[in-house]
Amino acid sequence: MDDNKFLPKLSQNLLEILDDDEYYDITIEVGNDPHVKIFRAHIVILNYRSSYLRRILSTNKKKNDGTLSHIKLPNISPEIFQIILRYIYGGRISLVEYDTPDIIKILFAANELSLQELIPYLQSFLIKNKTNWMEQNFSLIYQTSFENNSFLELQKFCTELISKQPEKIFNSSNFTSIPEKSLISLLQHDNLQMSEVQVWEHVLKWGIAKNPELSSDPSNYSNDDFNSLKNTLQQCIPFIKFMEFTSKEFLRKVYPYKKVIPRELRKNLVELFLDNDYKPNKKSESQIIKEISNQNIDSKIITIQHAELISKWIDKLKITDKMKNSYEFKLLHRKSNNSDNSKQFHKICDGQSHTVTIIRLKNRSEILGGYNPIAWEKGDNYKITKDSFIFSFKNSDSIENYVLSYVENEQYAIYNGNVGPSFGESDLSLFDNFGELVIRCKKNSYDKPIIENNNQHYFDVEEFEVFNICRIDV
Repeated sequence: MDDNKFLPKLSQNLLEILDDDEYYDITIEVGNDPHVKIFRAHIVILNYRSSYLRRILSTNKKKNDGTLSHIKLPNISPEIFQIILRYIYGGRISLVEYDTPDIIKILFAANELSLQELIPYLQSFLIKNKTNWMEQNFSLIYQTSFENNSFLELQKFCTELISKQPEKIFNSSNFTSIPEKSLISLLQHDNLQMSEVQVWEHVLKWGIAKNPELSSDPSNYSNDDFNSLKNTLQQCIPFIKFMEFTSKEFLRKVYPYKKVIPRELRKNLVELFLDNDYKPNKKSESQIIKEISNQNIDSKIITIQHAELISKWIDKLKITDKMKNSYEFKLLHRKSNNSDNSKQFHKICDGQSHTVTIIRLKNRSEILGGYNPIAWEKGDNYKITKDSFIFSFKNSDSIENYVLSYVENEQYAIYNGNVGPSFGESDLSLFDNFGELVIRCKKNSYDKPIIENNNQHYFDVEEFEVFNICRIDV
């Protein structure tokens, strides 16, 4: 006897309950103005089908006066929530009816609502049925997959594509949008099915796209223009095999951009292509690569560009100033999915001074963080310092759009308590909430708010890291 033969009828009955207007006991406001829709549902079903909704419902119990419970889900569109809600009740979802962007939106919604069994199913469907679309939209898939540790199958897909068919990414329609880390991974592969000069042309295209004020004609560039492009490409340049160019390729494709190439390497290349008897010193390229590698930061959230700007802030410099000191970012602690993160933070970081906390929010593009020059410790107290600051980057792939906020009320600069890293009177405070990491972010003790919150002060945390900052003598 087939034990599952009655499940379709059960699914049908549950969907009939969803469509019935008589017995619902909760309303759900979904979306943002002007695209908002109210859905009716049943607390008992939502409670057992979604751990995220269970947590929200625990603070929105039905009142004794008969007033219905009401919750808001502004991050999900009504169209996508309609699909998700019918899955929650009926246990079925037919993905062939939806286009790929909608399936990705369903994936995001499933992750926000902690529908754990649906997340791997959606990833498998995309990989098996939407490979061509994902290759053409690699930047979106890459950013989507690495924004959240729940999307492991998509992360694996991206990693394998970079490894086995990197040229497909170079030729994708949105190549210029890929993150720097992804581009460097491509440049490090030896199986690219294109010439070195073609690789260089793609890198230039990517760098210029990151600086939209630049034209495609370098003869019109000012020194500031070249400096902007140089800063953008500084991590990529060491992986271009310039010495495999022909003289003509170097003259036409590289020399017009000579100011973006490090001086020692530029000198080496000019001598190589002008002097037929010159034997290049291979150490010059490899040494630069080694120096760049030594600057890499063990982070899932920030790049070396973020780290360099934070280093400038520590030295009270502006983004346009030349760096005064070089700092090593040594990873002390990273979020664990299987532990009390506040307790683990204090176990590892208490007694450590000169630390930088980095936080990536769930389902938002911002990176938040703070610098604490004094030691963390246990205890319910505030510590005084005039040198701490908190900050945010609007976009995780760029350092251009940021907010820097220095401590204003030094008496409340740092808080030590039964929480994670905490700056000010909840200006930036990380804590555990029923097994979920949450950040409270409300201006009190620092001079600027670091996030656009629209009166929302609590945000779910996707990832956080704590680094010890050590000055390097150079």
